Amino acid sequence: MSRRPGEDERGAGPLAGVTVVDLTRVLAGPFATLALADLGARVIKVEPPHGDDARRFGPFVNGDSAYFASLNRGKRSIALDLKRDRDRAVFESLLEGADVLVENYRAGAMERLGYGWDALRERYPRLVYAAVSGFGHTGPYSGRAAYDLVVQAMGGLMSVTGHPHTGPTRVGASIGDLGAGLFALAGVLAALYDRERTGKGVKVDVGMLDCQVALLENAVARYFASGEIPRPLGARHPSITPFDAFRTATDPVVVAAGNDALFAKLCGAVDRRDLAEREEFASNDARTANHEPLKNELERTLAAMPAEHWLAVLDEAGVPCAPINDVGQVVVDPHVKSRNMIIEADDPDAPLSMPGNPIKLSGYDDPQKRPAAPRLDGDREAILSGLKRR
Repeated sequence: MSRRPGEDERGAGPLAGVTVVDLTRVLAGPFATLALADLGARVIKVEPPHGDDARRFGPFVNGDSAYFASLNRGKRSIALDLKRDRDRAVFESLLEGADVLVENYRAGAMERLGYGWDALRERYPRLVYAAVSGFGHTGPYSGRAAYDLVVQAMGGLMSVTGHPHTGPTRVGASIGDLGAGLFALAGVLAALYDRERTGKGVKVDVGMLDCQVALLENAVARYFASGEIPRPLGARHPSITPFDAFRTATDPVVVAAGNDALFAKLCGAVDRRDLAEREEFASNDARTANHEPLKNELERTLAAMPAEHWLAVLDEAGVPCAPINDVGQVVVDPHVKSRNMIIEADDPDAPLSMPGNPIKLSGYDDPQKRPAAPRLDGDREAILSGLKRR
């Protein structure tokens, strides 16, 4: 993973010197390679001649997709048709100098192109190959296509999301795609570490459905422990109480009193110490069994004052709480801004703010302004020039 002569690294980071060939498109794969780029890797986005489909997803700023820009900043683009011999030769030259290849085609697509794992590891033995697909590369569903909605539905997430009266509900963020991207990132980093010890690359096979099952966390544990199928509960936690959204005189707030000591603090802060003394609320199990009467008691008290009052009182008492912010409130939150979680793309033609990198590393800068997403095929000359110099 040593830096190669003539390479123009885009920003310092722990992955400086790592070259990633990025065949991904839309969301799951690009989210993984975005993180690699933010950590200092040189990411070469190989797009088909018509470009990543996400370039045509709105909203648009001066004709450019904000969706695409937010997922592909800091990468480089070259357009290649992998069914043409001349472009295949360029692609193979890229792989000669690459540390990582990431793709998110349907299982079997790379084999049909002649770039399946068996062919790659024979020709490029140090290459880490990460494949992100809907259902992974093995199993009865491996040949199926999947989108985030499909995975949220099949993976059980929709069945536990929403309120009892709403029916199954999609999570507001594309967690099926994003979870797969994060697991792919973890797999790539583990594979690079493994290569340092063994000298050989490995295949990282990430299925979106697998990732969704892993993210079900205590829903699966509760099912096996109790035999009961988890159902939507709204904002309430299934086994910790009070851990919910509560009405006030103005806006709702969330309160997360995750143990007996925090519940006692909550009761003291809202001047309802009597609740902590009642047998039906004396333990977490008892409070969970009696969550509805407890919520009624708390909301009756909270209704006397506005949300801002209770948030200040609860915060002073050390009780975890929060407003329910909309996106406009999130992006101007002083803590979010202080953590550099809203950054700017350095593109004078399409100025755009977007989420920053949540991985903060000592010894490395976390710049507020980042390189913009590439134009389609916009880095061809620089990439080909680099190949000639090797």
